[in-house]
Amino acid sequence: MEKAGDSLVDWDWDLAAEEELRAIEGVYYSSANKRRISSDLDADDPAPLHSRPSGRRLPDWGRTDATQSQCHGRHGGIVARAIADRPPSSCPTNGAWRVSPLRCPDITLASGNFKVRYPTMVYRGSIIYCRTAPEVEQASVELLNKIRSMKLYMDHVSLGFDIEWRPVFKRGEAPRKAAVMQICLENARCYIMHIIHSGIPPGLKCLLEDTVSVKVGVCIANDARKLTNDYNVCIEPLEDLSSLANLKLGGVPKKWSLASLTEMIMCKQVL
Repeated sequence: MEKAGDSLVDWDWDLAAEEELRAIEGVYYSSANKRRISSDLDADDPAPLHSRPSGRRLPDWGRTDATQSQCHGRHGGIVARAIADRPPSSCPTNGAWRVSPLRCPDITLASGNFKVRYPTMVYRGSIIYCRTAPEVEQASVELLNKIRSMKLYMDHVSLGFDIEWRPVFKRGEAPRKAAVMQICLENARCYIMHIIHSGIPPGLKCLLEDTVSVKVGVCIANDARKLTNDYNVCIEPLEDLSSLANLKLGGVPKKWSLASLTEMIMCKQVL
């Protein structure tokens, strides 16, 4: 199996990059032994894991009221669709939420240069690393099966999605291929797939191109376009959280980052 995996390695992924990935894994596995695995992002939630509702959870302020529940209609292409545009339905959803910020501390000095330091967002779920093609394939099939099960009682299933790659610093040098993919369906588990090693196995391609789940992220259209260019995969349907935030928060539209959205909505910072 190792030889099969090696044949998929992109040779612009050098030894230094490999050492960086191994260092990241080492930090995670070291810290994972010192903390309790939980399905909730909020460390203050005293409810045990088995007593919490299944499916994706967000804080209570973000949950849509039963009378205002909206379900997702099927759509595709590299287009950001607002949740408010979906027709009303009585079906549950793991992705329709009311964006209503918490009351974050509003502390400023006369100079206006003071910035509030928010507590750090801590992820307490499990992180699954997939480096080889068989590992990525198995994880993708698990996610597909879970999505199919959720679809039986949900109209809208959201799949958190992001990719990373090594930047280039020389003018005229071709951009490097996408190297790492992050996929999350529920708070309890997040998959980190090293696609620079595994490539895109059939199961992952099916997951990304499956229209049953909506892939969500910040400026996700750019990531989808890069994966299409690098691996010939068409990711759809998409939902841009930055566009959704502008729609829900109002005011002057801006280009939100994940960090700025976390500060605005959760009053926490992402490191």
